[in-house]
Amino acid sequence: MAKIIDGAVLADTLKKKIVEEMAKTNIKPGLGVVRVGDNPASKIYVNRKEKACQEVGFYSEKRELPESTTQDQLLSLIEEYNNNPQIHGILVQLPLPEHINEEAVITAINPRKDIDGFHFYNIGRLFTTRGLPQENLFIPCTPKGIIKLIESTGVTIEGKKSVVIGRSNIVGKPVALLLLQKNATVEICHSKTQNLPEECRSADIVIAALGKKRFVTADMVKPGAIVIDVGINRVEDGTEKGYHLEGDVDFDNVSKIAGFITPVPGGVGPMTIACLLENTLIAAQSHTPHTAKLIDIR
Repeated sequence: MAKIIDGAVLADTLKKKIVEEMAKTNIKPGLGVVRVGDNPASKIYVNRKEKACQEVGFYSEKRELPESTTQDQLLSLIEEYNNNPQIHGILVQLPLPEHINEEAVITAINPRKDIDGFHFYNIGRLFTTRGLPQENLFIPCTPKGIIKLIESTGVTIEGKKSVVIGRSNIVGKPVALLLLQKNATVEICHSKTQNLPEECRSADIVIAALGKKRFVTADMVKPGAIVIDVGINRVEDGTEKGYHLEGDVDFDNVSKIAGFITPVPGGVGPMTIACLLENTLIAAQSHTPHTAKLIDIR
């Protein structure tokens, strides 16, 4: 049976380190969170992030805007946060309503406050950076958390074949870059990949981030492999809650083959939020009005 990589425990450890660092430096990081519309999942995610800020003692502001909010109104709020010295990190919860251009919104955030790591400036630096950590480089939170989860196993990433299933800008592409920087041999697979099960079977590390429940089955996994399940799929059932969550991995059967595996929930999710807090702390430690202007390349 695989060893469970407990993301909740690792996230709590990271939060404690953040609190210790705040006490040493006497810094109070500030996070501005914006949600537009009534997407139920977005509401849950934002509330979890706000709760995490409270747990570690961050200053936080949450703006919940109606579906009818215009792009100009949202950009105006972002500019307000860009110029607010109390706010060190800005998070605009995605997805946004269809009438708002997500790229325009992400680009409007000052890169020094882009704690999600989605701004093209930060993505570009991630792409061109060989050695990490790099000063003032914000790594997207889920990929950053994934690397921490893998490293917690004690298995060396260097030299290992890693297969990433999914090529999104939020998870698939950046986590592949991070694995490359750790000297893994990386392959990104997707819906057009031929012989995908065979590619997975040859991997020492499998990262499933495609959004299809139980897609990765036991016959696709090499014995002893590290399996990281990024998927969060809502499955309706007859329980009082009305649904349960399942990952992109067939956990019950894959856990009999793999060496290490993350659960859903309780794996990648808690680490994503903890890394968001870490990025906000980094922003608070490095941010001054002068340096913010130097890289304000919007």
